[in-house]
Amino acid sequence: MSFPYTYISCPCTDVSTPINGSTEQNDDEEQERTFDPRSPRANFSLYTLEHLLYCEDCQQIRCPRCTLEEIVTWYCPNCLFEMPSSMVKSEAGRCTRNCFNCPICIGPLAVTSVHPDPVQRSLLGPWILSCGYCNWTSLEIGWQFKGLQDMRSEMGKLKIGGQYKAANSKTSASTPPTESTPDDDPDSVFTALRSFYNSQLSSSNATDPLLTPSGGINYSSPSSLARIMSLYTGRSSYGKKDPAKSTPMRESVDPSEGLQIFDPASDTAAIEKLRTQGWTSTASTAQQTEQKHPPRFTSDLRPTQAQLRTKRSKRCRTCRHILVKPEAKVQSTRFRIRLVALNYIPTITLKPLQPSPSTQLPLLDLNALPVLRASQFLLTLKNPLFDPVKITLGTPAHAPGKNSHKVTILCPQFDIGPNADQWDEALGDNKNRRASKLLSTSKVEYVGGERGKVAEAGKVWEKGRNWTTVVVEVVCQDVGEDGEGEDVLEIPVFLRMEWEGDTMEREEGGSGSGGGGGLKGEERKEKRELAFWVVVGVGKVGRLEGPTLAASP
Repeated sequence: MSFPYTYISCPCTDVSTPINGSTEQNDDEEQERTFDPRSPRANFSLYTLEHLLYCEDCQQIRCPRCTLEEIVTWYCPNCLFEMPSSMVKSEAGRCTRNCFNCPICIGPLAVTSVHPDPVQRSLLGPWILSCGYCNWTSLEIGWQFKGLQDMRSEMGKLKIGGQYKAANSKTSASTPPTESTPDDDPDSVFTALRSFYNSQLSSSNATDPLLTPSGGINYSSPSSLARIMSLYTGRSSYGKKDPAKSTPMRESVDPSEGLQIFDPASDTAAIEKLRTQGWTSTASTAQQTEQKHPPRFTSDLRPTQAQLRTKRSKRCRTCRHILVKPEAKVQSTRFRIRLVALNYIPTITLKPLQPSPSTQLPLLDLNALPVLRASQFLLTLKNPLFDPVKITLGTPAHAPGKNSHKVTILCPQFDIGPNADQWDEALGDNKNRRASKLLSTSKVEYVGGERGKVAEAGKVWEKGRNWTTVVVEVVCQDVGEDGEGEDVLEIPVFLRMEWEGDTMEREEGGSGSGGGGGLKGEERKEKRELAFWVVVGVGKVGRLEGPTLAASP
């Protein structure tokens, strides 16, 4: 874990409710209650600033749990072909074109020729599939195609969407089962077995009222299940012979009817292969998941269809306002709407305030903070808004945890300038430019000069165009030898920001005798407020060794 770090708490996990119906009592408890970053609930509410959104209608922070996702478009990541939503389910979420992935690393496969003549290699075969990442080729599984048409027909057998259609298609009852079925082709075995049982159901239940018009059996009632079981026993559910029934159904007895006989030699060969080639020859769980029929070994892996990807928009769960909406075009990386919190919430950074060389104090180590001695840190807030912001910081006097580490913010209230253009600052008056120049050199005098600058209560340390730095003083307590879980210093800071934003006030108006009207807008300032908890990870508390300096009051 690298120090320092900053996390922001989303208010969606706040489940505070009034006690005994009294709102005033709840407000008093809310003011006294502090955020504990060590509580189990905090694990689900802390996010970095880059992972948060902002809703302008609710004027609140929105985390991934506060948003709803909607699919804008489906597309293939290999060929960037946009797929209609109506075809996604029928194609099992795979690309309908000739886009296949490597069975080893799931990278895109390319069609290459192995012709010995490099001049005619681009025109003549034979052709193979090769991966540019792990150097896997279809020659490892014995695939070599004479022409591109043969390759397309062979790769069409691997399409999961084609298998989905075959498994869900309605086979006619009069269609006889195939005469010969390869034992190593699961799709052919399944098709033959399905055709066999459809013919058996049709001949055994031709006059059964339970049959639906489509030719299938209705499984929605217990009586239907009892009638199906009677097909094998020849008796009704009451134990009496049913004269209306025909000959009971029989099982498949031939490979042409879909029967697959277990061969004990296959398990023996698999054990011997595992003994000779080792565990690395087996297919991983991720590789088996991508396969149409999960195999045991990597030599049985086959190329897979490229899985479709999606572009998604996000809405606020409270007001259904769109927070993020990308462009519908697959080739475009732009966003129509993108309300990220980075454009509304100040960026917070923390770094240690290194002592002046004249004090002869050691430099601060964030992995071993001094014990029982005051350490000062610079907390910088950068304003992304185009309006000046008033900041109020609040933190408990003692950080949460078994060890009461003392925390003090020397200047809890201050202002931050707007994020205006640098040309506006350059064209300002000379007084503002001289003040900005003096403020920018104060930090340099403290670090490098002998006249060290001392932090004072109620005064900011440094201030710029759209940022302000204040000093935070920390006094760490001894955590002891068994305080492994309590040696990380995390400070909860309650940040409240107030500003006046521009809003458009629309009024109805009319002109002329024809009664035609319109809307005219007038900009006005509206006071806005946002408050949230911030967790600042300072560092690890060191061990108490030997005599130490007394803590500052």
